[in-house]
Amino acid sequence: MLSTGALRAHLLAARLAGPVATSREESLRSYRLFAARDPRILLGLDPEWSWGAGDLLRLMADKCGVSDDPRHTTGADVIDPERTLAALDAFAERLREAAGRRVPVLLGTGHPHRLLGFYAALAEALSAAGCTILTPAQGCCVDITTRFGLRMYNLDYVRGVALVREPGVRPTGSETGAHSHSPLPVRRALAAQAESGGPLPELVIGDHGWVCGAGQLGFEAIGLADTDDPALFVGEAEGRVSVVVPLDDAVRSDYYRPLTRYVLNRACLSQ
Repeated sequence: MLSTGALRAHLLAARLAGPVATSREESLRSYRLFAARDPRILLGLDPEWSWGAGDLLRLMADKCGVSDDPRHTTGADVIDPERTLAALDAFAERLREAAGRRVPVLLGTGHPHRLLGFYAALAEALSAAGCTILTPAQGCCVDITTRFGLRMYNLDYVRGVALVREPGVRPTGSETGAHSHSPLPVRRALAAQAESGGPLPELVIGDHGWVCGAGQLGFEAIGLADTDDPALFVGEAEGRVSVVVPLDDAVRSDYYRPLTRYVLNRACLSQ
């Protein structure tokens, strides 16, 4: 069993928390864009409250531990490891409840190169506990607006985890899918599941648009988010996202393995 102290040390050593690779400039830019209701930063969330850049800075200071001083504009951003640990415990409790009720679960990621292994381990453990891992709309096309214009992607599943690929791309080595912030894949998946008449997910697990898109539609959603992803934390503050774990979401994939062990142990899902 990985102790809380050992995990805290790992979070800091791997820069999952403490000073992280995400810069203060990136975070502040995201807060300004979110305040301006830029859809690239909203990630599918339609905020009920009015959020100015200052409001978001205070929220992120509370949720993540970033500095609440608007005069601090450069350097590495900081995540409080204690906030990460507390959120991981709440995340694990949601997994434990889902496993106990054997509910249908949908998992998806916009960070397949980094986080696929983390979510896949959760999918395997939940499936072993009796949960149905949903894979709706596999192979369907999703048109997503990117900085290069409108691009078509295919929705795919790897080890029970949804992701998007460029057409014609097949996994080779570590090539697992495209990085995406869009809520369109989860909307497509949920619509397909509803049309099929099958069970709808009672828990959605993921990041970026997978969490915000599902939460906006009324599905319970939990996930991971960096300091430049305020939408998930706004969703949590407004009650549409259940749990958000603050951490750097783009470090080496193997650095998330201790988090996997910790969460599954806390959720009583270790095999």
